[in-house]
Amino acid sequence: MSVQKKIRRFISRNFLFSNPEREIANDQSFLNSGIIDSTGFLELISFLEDTFKIQIEDDELIPENLDSIDRLNKFVLKKKQHGLVTA
Repeated sequence: MSVQKKIRRFISRNFLFSNPEREIANDQSFLNSGIIDSTGFLELISFLEDTFKIQIEDDELIPENLDSIDRLNKFVLKKKQHGLVTA
């Protein structure tokens, strides 16, 4: 399964469960759409680190990396490409 599909599935199961029919565009902002709040981002970070075996540094916790499916996909692929994975 692709990185993007895994991310979409996680978002749907964990944040859209009360409205499973809701469609989310790949470039839709999680924050502006009210999909994920600050607590949800902690859960998202844990999912990304565990699932993709990456380490996300404090300075990487910015909307440019984490605020949509597209941004998350690009961020994870970049981390994996540069070998920035955990042991």
